[in-house]
Amino acid sequence: MQMLSEIAGKGTYIIRELTGSRRLTKRLAEIGIKAGKSIEVISLPDHTSGLIIYFQGQRLAVSNDIASQISVAPVSEITTGHFKTLSDMPINKPGVVAKILGNKALRKRLMDMGITKNTVVRIDRVAPLGDPIELVVRGYKLSLRKSDAQLVVLTEI
Repeated sequence: MQMLSEIAGKGTYIIRELTGSRRLTKRLAEIGIKAGKSIEVISLPDHTSGLIIYFQGQRLAVSNDIASQISVAPVSEITTGHFKTLSDMPINKPGVVAKILGNKALRKRLMDMGITKNTVVRIDRVAPLGDPIELVVRGYKLSLRKSDAQLVVLTEI
């Protein structure tokens, strides 16, 4: 596990988990920092001060103490992992969209719904007969047919 305070380069990272106290985890969740979200590191940490991240349109300063309790993975590392289709993902396991297959009209429709490359997606529920599936994408719930979900390629976080 690589902690946010130990990263070596600027770039985009996906939050894997928060290892701090319940109080800290709750406070970070209130501002939107939780597992599965992506952040962009603007300035690297040093020993005297923290680092600056870009998150949801805002620049935030994060102390070294807090950064040492946030586990992250670079987006480039995640997108080179082994791939699964969205319909093959287990429930409540987040994944990052690597590619959308299918014809142009279907790809456009999925992208209009918020399923774009490097977006974190999680299956919330599956209907009793397996079709449709309910996803959580960008903070909202979306239902997709299983045949459409088979065209979305993900990597697990």
